Amino acid sequence: MASRLERAEEKYRGLAAKLATVGFISPGSLVSRMTLCGKPGCHCQADPPHRHGPYFQWSRAVSGRTVSRRLSEEEAALYREWIDNRRQVEAILAEMYDVSATAGDILLDRVKAAPRHKRR
Repeated sequence: MASRLERAEEKYRGLAAKLATVGFISPGSLVSRMTLCGKPGCHCQADPPHRHGPYFQWSRAVSGRTVSRRLSEEEAALYREWIDNRRQVEAILAEMYDVSATAGDILLDRVKAAPRHKRR
């Protein structure tokens, strides 16, 4: 039977391997917008309105300021994948923190339980 520490080490190695398979990542968020133009007679002014779009926009914070970029549908698909990958990385890292905390508790308990040798 594997010890608690061995199980934690195995779980950690599995998470590290899973992390290695994640593709590119990106910070920020992606939004899709449908807009009204305001031109009289445009189909976006109909009842019900048929808005223009979708228009895609990626935003992230850089040095405390929001930076945005308009994207094509193809670019938005890439950013959607990269943002999903980032969320996956964050979830794996959170699990790695938990496993590390468990392993750390086990190792610290072992240090406390070990006999102390007198210093000369």
